[in-house]
Amino acid sequence: MWIRFEKNAIFYILKILLQTNQNDMKNRNLLFIFFLALFVSCEKKTKSELIDKNIVGQYIDNFNKNDVELYQQFITNADVKTFLLDNVPLIDIPDKDIEETYYFRWWTYRKHIKNTEDGFVITEFLPKVFWSMKHNTINCPAGHHIYEGRWLRNPKYISDYINFWLKKSGDGIRQYSFWVADASLAFQSVHRNDSLIIDQLPLLLKNYQKWELDRRIQKNTLFWQYDTNDGMEHTVSGRILNNGVDTFTVSATRPTINSYMYGDAKAIAKFAQILDKPLIHLSFTEKAENIKQSVQERLWNKKLNFFTVLPKDYNEGHRPLNIRELIGYVPWYFNLPDDKMEYAVAWQKVKDTLGFAAPIGLTVTERSHPYFQISYEGHECQWNGPSWPFATTQTLKALANHINNYTNHQMVSIKDYYELLLQYAKSHKRTNQKGEIINWIDENINPFTGDWISRTRLKKWENGTWSKEKGDVERGKDYNHSGFCDLVISDLLGLKPQIDGSIKIKPMVPESWDWFCIDRVLSNGREIRVVWDKYGEKYKIGKGFMIFINDKLVKKSSNLRDFIVGPI
Repeated sequence: MWIRFEKNAIFYILKILLQTNQNDMKNRNLLFIFFLALFVSCEKKTKSELIDKNIVGQYIDNFNKNDVELYQQFITNADVKTFLLDNVPLIDIPDKDIEETYYFRWWTYRKHIKNTEDGFVITEFLPKVFWSMKHNTINCPAGHHIYEGRWLRNPKYISDYINFWLKKSGDGIRQYSFWVADASLAFQSVHRNDSLIIDQLPLLLKNYQKWELDRRIQKNTLFWQYDTNDGMEHTVSGRILNNGVDTFTVSATRPTINSYMYGDAKAIAKFAQILDKPLIHLSFTEKAENIKQSVQERLWNKKLNFFTVLPKDYNEGHRPLNIRELIGYVPWYFNLPDDKMEYAVAWQKVKDTLGFAAPIGLTVTERSHPYFQISYEGHECQWNGPSWPFATTQTLKALANHINNYTNHQMVSIKDYYELLLQYAKSHKRTNQKGEIINWIDENINPFTGDWISRTRLKKWENGTWSKEKGDVERGKDYNHSGFCDLVISDLLGLKPQIDGSIKIKPMVPESWDWFCIDRVLSNGREIRVVWDKYGEKYKIGKGFMIFINDKLVKKSSNLRDFIVGPI
């Protein structure tokens, strides 16, 4: 309405200017100045303010109001509003559960940005925990950190973070499994910097070679890993390999680390291609293909139609274990499986209550297995039943890839993806002592009640209260072990910048949505805005699906569709 008023005012002032007596130059000049001010104001509003920052600010104010700021790092609650409004893409979508969680997860993410003498790093826990490495970092969720943080407008935070892992973290880079090359490629696709690629490629090669030495038995193509070093304690596959006895850790040939190594090999091959290093490109393309074939031949359980686990020192006589765990979807995170219905049938289990479907979130073990359990005894972190945001993030990214990049995806749909993302968003809650429902992210969640299991256990761990040895007060509060914002930006709303500078746009929004907007996305120096306004009534800049680059309309369609915007 304000824009319409301004435009009407402009036409009115122009009319007056034309009719003003030439001798009345003073009034004419004043009117001309007023005309220019209105014109600039109108232009600014139509180009820069489709999403009301005050609404975003209200989310942030509410998160601050409900927060007890126990642990401060680089960006405090006092500074968070300015930081987020300056650095994160803004979204406006009909589903306010997803929208609120999106801003909440950025609000928690910035808490983990830590300024050190080695540059910026991202932490997993806010309090110091004894198993962390330099600067309280843990590389287990670092792939999620990089995928998430790549969307920050200032690339320095993640550029420093990748540099830290490759140059300054010592053995921390291989403390846990970590898809560092793949995540680096994802970052470079948003903020490409060839000087960094030149600098980091030798370090990525060195890291890969060390994994080959440490985690691969020479007679086998596939890698092995302790389930705990995948970040997963007390797994059901580990129990099976331990003759049915529950145990903290077991080594095995797992879909996780082999998918990570496949993804890293593909990424290294791509970096080598960019830098015109054909021998490295060919070598790592071949490594990736060998892993792919071995994963499909050795880890695919034909009886269960699922990727499962082999013993560490497997031979021709071994068969994959008869247990479905959510890690069986990780190969799709890296687009590893062939596009065949034989593999696609695995996806029906995300909707099956005998599989992984539960009221609050996906379980990490299939519910029908006799070893499935939700336990409030023993170790506080168990991967034998609860829902873990770390695994949910991997599964949702894998599902988006399966729907977008495969023709044989009849078992699942965009609707299924949206419903699982919405379920994940709604799980970010806790009821406080006043009976108020507040935004929350922690470690493992009861998939039937929504209780944060580890928190419930730890707050009475030692003499009825928190244990310093376990990480002290509210160890898991604002836990940075998963992703969410990247799932919204890259998959739900469909922005997929490519390493060649082009941008694929493939929205996965419900058919019922008549509008959405994502704005202030900075990719390779370009400002990107994506607008869907079916009837032209929400944003009043036109009807249809519109892509803007640097405020210029470059693509438009009357209906939602996939677009590719070439390098500019």
